[in-house]
Amino acid sequence: MIPITPTHKALLVALVVLAAVYDIRFRRIPNWLCGAGIVLGLVLNGFLFEWPGLKQAALGLGMATLIYLPLHILRAMGAGDVKLMMAVGALMGWKSWLVIFVITGILGGVVAVLLLLGKGLLGEKLANVVYIVKELVQLRAPYQSRPEMDVRSPSAMRLPHGAVIALGAMGFLTMVMIFGQK
Repeated sequence: MIPITPTHKALLVALVVLAAVYDIRFRRIPNWLCGAGIVLGLVLNGFLFEWPGLKQAALGLGMATLIYLPLHILRAMGAGDVKLMMAVGALMGWKSWLVIFVITGILGGVVAVLLLLGKGLLGEKLANVVYIVKELVQLRAPYQSRPEMDVRSPSAMRLPHGAVIALGAMGFLTMVMIFGQK
């Protein structure tokens, strides 16, 4: 595991807060921000921890790509979200990234359910989940027969995932502060 230095914490906060602001304000996460995060993560970990640090950063980058890229290919997530998680993985290494990913998933689910409850759409969207699973089991992309399943569609229900990633990262840093790094 890459030791989490004050530099790692500061860079992670800067990265995810900027991404959240852009995602909420403009509904996109800029390439320059994600690219800088990836390069800084690889360089910082290589510099501080030499080959083992670079290896952990590369594994974090790779794991984020492996998990998030299929979601983008299925048009369930924007490319900026994928690149942001790649940058978080490169900066924090695969083990910390995995914890951030789990926290982000939990928080994203809670936020989505609350938003859907507020709009009275929870039942309809839960039925969509069943439809998505059915389509994936049959090796079909759900957006092909239902355009509203494409995140790029104007009729799609979208959540600024960059902001949720920021919440997940902040939750992770809070856990590290309270419980320490294991």
